[in-house]
Amino acid sequence: MSSNIKLTIAFNEPNLDAEETEQQTRNLLREVKDLDEVEQASLVGVTETPEGSKAFAGFLLGMLQAEVSVANLSKLMGFLGDRLGGKSIKLTLKAPDGRELNLEASSREEFEFAMQQAQEFLKNT
Repeated sequence: MSSNIKLTIAFNEPNLDAEETEQQTRNLLREVKDLDEVEQASLVGVTETPEGSKAFAGFLLGMLQAEVSVANLSKLMGFLGDRLGGKSIKLTLKAPDGRELNLEASSREEFEFAMQQAQEFLKNT
């Protein structure tokens, strides 16, 4: 079993069309992949489209996944807070033991609070 945290990042910009959202997601993916702290990152592929989600070119629109060690999660969260602090985002953390935590943030302050919740959630991991 992997001891890394799996983080699903979903952001929704209602002002953007599907193509613009896809481009933003790919740009963010490229940036996340460049971080030394990130073990792996990819777009979320479509196996079954959840209700209310949109797919584009075989991937869920505005969604990507990253895998990081517990020790590096705060660095990734800090990066995401700086990069996405003003956007409405949903995060799902999956701990190595299978527990999940769903978080939402739409401001820098909410993102910092979500980061604190994630650290509390992972203290016993």
